[in-house]
Amino acid sequence: MNLATPPDDTSRRLSIRHQQEEAMSNAQPLERAVGEGSAAPARQQRSAEVLKVSTRSRPSAVAGAIAGVMRENGSAEVQSIGAGATNQAIKAVAIARAYLSEEGIDIVCIPSFIEVSIDDEERTAIRLLIERR
Repeated sequence: MNLATPPDDTSRRLSIRHQQEEAMSNAQPLERAVGEGSAAPARQQRSAEVLKVSTRSRPSAVAGAIAGVMRENGSAEVQSIGAGATNQAIKAVAIARAYLSEEGIDIVCIPSFIEVSIDDEERTAIRLLIERR
């Protein structure tokens, strides 16, 4: 009789989250963002720098990257998969807003869903488009 205990739910969720974060580095956006009427806006917004955030991303480091991209390009895109990664991304946007406000730059964040292809599998990610107000 096998008395081995199955992995608990927490370790299984952590394993899945780790796989999602690893795969996010290989994610490629599909042609159209979910919830938008046509493919043209997705193509137009690809000119923004895409920053991919994981659960282990430091919000202050991501905020610095957002601020740098905003100074250089005027817009940035942040993508995350999962609650932990999205939490880090939102904190990073708030910190970046504080960094940029010191220079007189006010930013807004436009959230949406986007389908990304990870290892030939479609996943839904959160997309934060950051622009000047």
